[in-house]
Amino acid sequence: MKQFNLSIGRILTVTVIFLLASLTVFAQNTITGKVINEDGNGIQGVTVSVKGTTVSTQTDANGDYKINAPKANAVLVFSSVGFSTMEIAATSASTVLLKTTSAQLEEIVVVGYGTARRQDLTGSVAIVSSKDFQKGAISTPEQLLAGKVAGVSIISSGGAPGSGSQIRVRGGSSLSASNSPLIVVDGIPLSGDGIAGSPNPLSLINPNDIETFTVLKDASAAAIYGTRAANGVIMITTKKGVGGKLKVDFSTVASIATVANTIDVLSADQVRDIVNKSGNAERIAQLGTANTDWQKEIYQKAFGTDNNIALSGGIKNLPYRLSLGYQNLDGVLRTDNYQRSSIGLNLSPTLLNNNLKVNVNFKATAQEVRYANQGAIGAAVSYDPTQPVRSGNNRYGGFFQWTDPATVTGLMLNSATNPVSLLEQTNNAWKPRRSIGNIQLDYKIPFLSGLRANLNLGYDISKSTGNIVVNDSAAYAKSINGSGSRSEGKQTSNNQVAEFYLNYTKDLASIKSRVDVTAGYSYNFFRTTGYNYRTYFFNGDTIPNTTAPLFRRGSGEHSLISVFGRLNYSLMDKYLLTATVRRDGSSRFSKQNQWGTFPSIALAWKLKEENFLKNSATVSNLNLRLGYGITGQQDGIGNYDFLPVYYSQNNPTYLFDNTPLPLIYSPGGYNGDLKWEQTATYNAGIDYGFVNNRISGSVDVYYKKTTDLLNFVPQPTGTNFALFVTSNVGSMTNKGIEFNINAIPVQKKDFTWDVNFNITYNKNEITNLTVNPNDKTYLGIPGAKPQAANLEGMISSVGGPKNVFFLFKQVYDKTGSPIEGVFADLNRDGIINQDDRYRTKTADPNIFTGFSTNFNYKNFNLGVIMRGNFNNYLFNDNKASRGRALDILGAYHVGNANASYLDFPITGEITKEYQPLSDYYLENASFVKMDNLSLGYNFGKIFKERANLRVNAIVQNVFTITKYEGLDPESTYGLDQNLYPRPRTYSLGFNLAF
Repeated sequence: MKQFNLSIGRILTVTVIFLLASLTVFAQNTITGKVINEDGNGIQGVTVSVKGTTVSTQTDANGDYKINAPKANAVLVFSSVGFSTMEIAATSASTVLLKTTSAQLEEIVVVGYGTARRQDLTGSVAIVSSKDFQKGAISTPEQLLAGKVAGVSIISSGGAPGSGSQIRVRGGSSLSASNSPLIVVDGIPLSGDGIAGSPNPLSLINPNDIETFTVLKDASAAAIYGTRAANGVIMITTKKGVGGKLKVDFSTVASIATVANTIDVLSADQVRDIVNKSGNAERIAQLGTANTDWQKEIYQKAFGTDNNIALSGGIKNLPYRLSLGYQNLDGVLRTDNYQRSSIGLNLSPTLLNNNLKVNVNFKATAQEVRYANQGAIGAAVSYDPTQPVRSGNNRYGGFFQWTDPATVTGLMLNSATNPVSLLEQTNNAWKPRRSIGNIQLDYKIPFLSGLRANLNLGYDISKSTGNIVVNDSAAYAKSINGSGSRSEGKQTSNNQVAEFYLNYTKDLASIKSRVDVTAGYSYNFFRTTGYNYRTYFFNGDTIPNTTAPLFRRGSGEHSLISVFGRLNYSLMDKYLLTATVRRDGSSRFSKQNQWGTFPSIALAWKLKEENFLKNSATVSNLNLRLGYGITGQQDGIGNYDFLPVYYSQNNPTYLFDNTPLPLIYSPGGYNGDLKWEQTATYNAGIDYGFVNNRISGSVDVYYKKTTDLLNFVPQPTGTNFALFVTSNVGSMTNKGIEFNINAIPVQKKDFTWDVNFNITYNKNEITNLTVNPNDKTYLGIPGAKPQAANLEGMISSVGGPKNVFFLFKQVYDKTGSPIEGVFADLNRDGIINQDDRYRTKTADPNIFTGFSTNFNYKNFNLGVIMRGNFNNYLFNDNKASRGRALDILGAYHVGNANASYLDFPITGEITKEYQPLSDYYLENASFVKMDNLSLGYNFGKIFKERANLRVNAIVQNVFTITKYEGLDPESTYGLDQNLYPRPRTYSLGFNLAF
């Protein structure tokens, strides 16, 4: 009977629960409404959620929404980036007005080890969200930012798909060490090291997964990252789930890329004319009858596609987002192909009665890259245009190739190579893999209100394998002993991070203050392993004197241990103080120099909160900021540069009779006194907003001084085991001003127009480079050199900026034409030699700008993004190295030359050896580029209002305005040498959300 009664009780309990649940379901209210802005226009994408539940939805293109509330007295929460959050009773939520008055100011932004309200920032911080990104066929994240942030210069290294960019924040801070900012992805600081086989380490992060970039520009904002923040910090936050029902977002972009410009070279008829007039009988006999444009032969129309799907929503208290991506891009250089497959998962549950926030991020990417032989670019502008692509026979793969049966060594085969054969007969394929992930636990400690504990455990691992195969029929790979080649490569890396910090916030109402204190610990470990392999001929035979490596692999590793703290203090919500300190210990330094301390302090005054402005209808925001801080530098230093290390041969050497010699160990150069390179930064800024923030922006003035510059310094004979070692010698300054303005000139019901413009002026100067500051004999640090020159064409020296051109001053005749081999005798000693070179213009711009604008008319959107660099110069090495008679009437066969030869023919006599370093070839490379032109249309609801469709048509690299006569005025190092052309790309994109 007892058992029976218990069963009856269970049945009754289940029945009651079922009835209550049923009543709850039937009691749900279906609420419909509309969300509008202050002009009465519907706002798309507003999140509408039922407070205290996981039920949520989003407004459609017209601002309309529909949601089921579980009870009649439910409260709806309306939130969207750029608008104030509103909480309204469900019964009153038919039409909801979201205001933009203080939206940007209230926005929560990610900063180092925590978040902050935008209005409470005391440092120079810029935020760029996904709605402002560059659009189109984007293969690497930094391209999304180009031209968007004052003080940040992003220049792509070339047009190859997936290739990286030179990123500079306020001009960089070093000469020999790294000038790249620290990249932090979802709390994981990335190593600045490259990944073998990947065109760019950042290309292993899918740009479609990125939500925002936060750029910490000055030391007061970045010093919390200490030794790694000397060149600024770029924090990448990826997209996350927001809960609610399942949402599916699918996007696809189809693109076609074309070569926007080619190098101007002589035509086949012009070459024939020059050879017939000036060539000997042998060269005349070599002339062909073809008219081959070799640049057309090596370039192609390149097709690409980028497909992404994201699933997001929430399962009870578990918001999630799962993304899958696949990108396939051909390069405009034939045989170039880049493929990327990616997966991303984010889980962000809230547990323990909302006291524990968990954030799990996982990203994995697999690339398959075939690299075209970029030697074809140089070959295409120098190969004989009177010859055909193919010879008509099967020898050398059927490609035309210069031959000379009389030579045993095949000198003619290797002296110039058919550009198309370089592409078709080389297969350089790599498969890089990378995974980045972390789990972050943020716990509100219950026994002390305002105290949080945060634990972040993460990893960044990669593996690359590759093979380079040169066909045995390739003429350029012929030798006496064999033909073609096969080589293998492999690299792995394992980077780990463990960080813990406590954060305590407290409102002190009695003294109208708020305190926010953070203290923590960080551990970073980096290991990279390279593998060594023997090389083979194409047929598999071992190349002579290459055997199995004595050391199959070698690892380099280093670690960084840090403690840090930060204090944010607010008085009356208008006087702000931020103070940080970080102490870093690096394994790259000896014990006496292992630790460095990096402090910062910043003040801000919110003038808008003062009585004389508080009620102003004109001034919406006005903040004054002042900051100072010190950051450090260790990137660019070898892992063991402070230790005396012996290096061994990877392969043994042999006597003439193939008797192996004993393994040889040799010492390497070292410097036990290495210490941190340090950069001190002063920053003063104003944040402003007018007319309800329809006009807003900032102005910053900064001064950076780097001391203990890390440079390669020559060593006196017999004092070290190397001619040059890395040492702390020298100092450098960067100073400048940044201006940024955002405006909404038109804001009407059917038409809005917004504009963003930024401009930066940066002046760089080297103040010391030698141990003895008064050493006038030390010229400076040599830089890159033109291909045809024996001396470097650039130098970094005291009193000027880095990357200055070091050239001869060309002498001109009465008509203004240059005189070959005649230069100004600047030191007046009657002899022209390298002492007559002078320091002239710099390769780095001192002014750079960005401009973007968007027009929205009903469902149409038109966007334009432009950039400009000014006062940067570029050495046209295509003219200097390929403007000689020798290039046409070569030592062994006919070739081609730059079209500048017709204006200034260089005979190339030995007495004119300095001609390739003439300032005649230095050109003003200032430019204005339209990077992006996009036109979009939102079709609104389709498929019975179950989905939303948007279509975009995009053109990238639309046009360039410049005086530069070469291929492209944009350069990362000042010399125009065989640049992979940046293509003009046409894209059509579709976005379907349901």
